[in-house]
Amino acid sequence: MGIGIFGGTFDPPHVGHVVAAVAARHELGLDQVLLTVANRPWQKVGSRAISSAADRLALVEALVDGIGGLGASAIEIHRGGDSYTADTIAELRAEAPDRQVHVIVGSDAAAALPSWARADEVRATASLVLVDRPGVPGPATPDGWTFARVDIPRLDISSTDIRRRVAAGEPIDGLVPPRVRSVIEARGLYR
Repeated sequence: MGIGIFGGTFDPPHVGHVVAAVAARHELGLDQVLLTVANRPWQKVGSRAISSAADRLALVEALVDGIGGLGASAIEIHRGGDSYTADTIAELRAEAPDRQVHVIVGSDAAAALPSWARADEVRATASLVLVDRPGVPGPATPDGWTFARVDIPRLDISSTDIRRRVAAGEPIDGLVPPRVRSVIEARGLYR
């Protein structure tokens, strides 16, 4: 059984996240891709206000609703504290030791792999899936990692821009599915 972990802050998640997850699942023949919501994204703490983990999980649940093979995961929220990919992999492998685990990241984020907590442990227990966008130069092949590359269309969508648009009262239709927009509105996020 192959599973993909697509972790992040998801503040908010958007259609670009869906495109990347679906492409990785299809290209690698994965049984499921879990969009794993960070409880406390330690590399972002202090850089900006971060919505509660419960709000971000509700957004991801709305994002993946009805999309086969994608799931919202609260594994890092249930564990509490700072979120580390190495811990998530260890927990998933403890549940199913023969499970192949693939960590999905944007190719631009691969440059930060050396800054990950216990990166050597992640490299030893999972393969890396680099999501490439046309026109965005990817990093050099990461040394020592087992990896695959997945191409997706270039989508100029970012969570930062969506937060800015909501705060300014601008529309976000087409950037997020209607269910995600409804959760943002119902919870009064990003105002």
